[in-house]
Formats: sequence, structure tokens, C-alpha cells
Amino acid sequence: MKILLTGAAGFIGMHVAQILLKRGDDVTGIDNLNDYYDPALKLARLEQLKPYPNFRFLKDDISDRMVMEDLFEKGHFDVVINLAAQAGVRYSLKNPHAYVQSNIVGFANLL
Repeated sequence: MKILLTGAAGFIGMHVAQILLKRGDDVTGIDNLNDYYDPALKLARLEQLKPYPNFRFLKDDISDRMVMEDLFEKGHFDVVINLAAQAGVRYSLKNPHAYVQSNIVGFANLL
């Protein structure tokens, strides 16, 4: 299957990608690699996925409608697994717009 996996550089996303890749699926991972968590952790997770020839990574943001429209037009995905989200409850009080942009606008773009 051709799978789009958002939040691919996250802890759960990377492990989901590994399972899918090991069973032979083609996985396109997307993540904006924001700095809420240390980006070095995210890059280290992506390094673990590089050996799989059926993995492709895009450093993009699901809240960018034009990027997502282009991705879906070209991707022809069978499945979308959405694990992308702005994390951190306390941070939502400091920057609620980051949550709206990622968790609502980004999700709407996927739909």
C-alpha cells in the first residue's frame, strides 16, 4: 500500500513507519520538524528510517494547503495516518494559534 504518514519524525510516527516499512508498504513521511521538541531527536529517528528504500521523507507542514494539495495530487495514497499535531498542553496557553494551525487547519487540509 502507499501510505502517507504525518508526524513521521515523532516517537510514535517513527515506530509506526518502521512497522509499515518492514511489511513492505511504501511510506511517505511528512513532518515540519518544529523545535517544540529538540529537532536532533527527530532527525535521529528519521536516520533509522533511511535504510528503507520504500521510505520517502518530506520536511513540510500539513497546514500549508498548497503543499498538501500538490502532495495528494501526485501521491495517490491508499491510506493516510495522521499523527501530526502540536504537542504540549501548557504551550497551548502561550501559543494557541500554533495549535489551531497544526491541529485544526492541518487536519482540515488532510481531509
